[in-house]
Amino acid sequence: MSFKTKKSLGQHFLKDDNVIFKILQSVDAEDGDRVIEIGPGTGALTKWMAKSISDLHVIELDKRAVEVLENEIENITIHQNDVLKVDWNNIVDPNKKNVVVGNLPYYITSPILFDLLENRKLFSEATLMMQKEVAERLVADPSSKQYGILSVQTQLFCSPEILFDVSRSSFSPPPKVTSSVIKLRFDKPSYPFSDASIKRVVRTAFNQRRKKLSNSLKPVLGDKLPEGFNFDDRADHWSPDIYAKLAEHLEQSDSLS
Repeated sequence: MSFKTKKSLGQHFLKDDNVIFKILQSVDAEDGDRVIEIGPGTGALTKWMAKSISDLHVIELDKRAVEVLENEIENITIHQNDVLKVDWNNIVDPNKKNVVVGNLPYYITSPILFDLLENRKLFSEATLMMQKEVAERLVADPSSKQYGILSVQTQLFCSPEILFDVSRSSFSPPPKVTSSVIKLRFDKPSYPFSDASIKRVVRTAFNQRRKKLSNSLKPVLGDKLPEGFNFDDRADHWSPDIYAKLAEHLEQSDSLS
């Protein structure tokens, strides 16, 4: 059936079979695992996954796309909802390996990523398509132009790897930018500090990224700078593990005070 995409939902549907099969080969899931697809649209990827995955859940907001999925693909569970409003605990199966797949709408890519990172203990991995520029930020090295909040939090909470790029012509309608498929492996150990602590430190540091950390981190540290850190550096010079050490130090100091 003909389907008019909605710009308001950031819809760019994948139409390139070569890319679809490359994504399928990249997903580390087998029958018996639960696969959760974000934004399946009219099912370009879904219909192929449904052939080999019997426990396939999809999250789709557009009622028209849901109708297409219901009519054309059997044996899938559809959640008609905004992905940023779902309770992941109601979608995952705690007794199975839970794998996420998705072609993320560009305008809400970062919020979706932060949400997946926050709920990382529920998933084994995520294979996601997004703007190339955002994917490069996830894997960026310290002191690079792309390195920022998303880089630090992503690299602390998972192992990100860009798999391949996807040209604009692979979509209908074609977006204005090149895309990348990236895999996030949620294989990091638990840390001795809360997510809230590391978020506060990292976001405060990068809020004034051109200033020395002795100045930008004042809202967190005050005038008392702990030893063992170079606060003459700028935010983008610190690696994720240094931010982790500072968050751990602050939590220990708070618990002792």
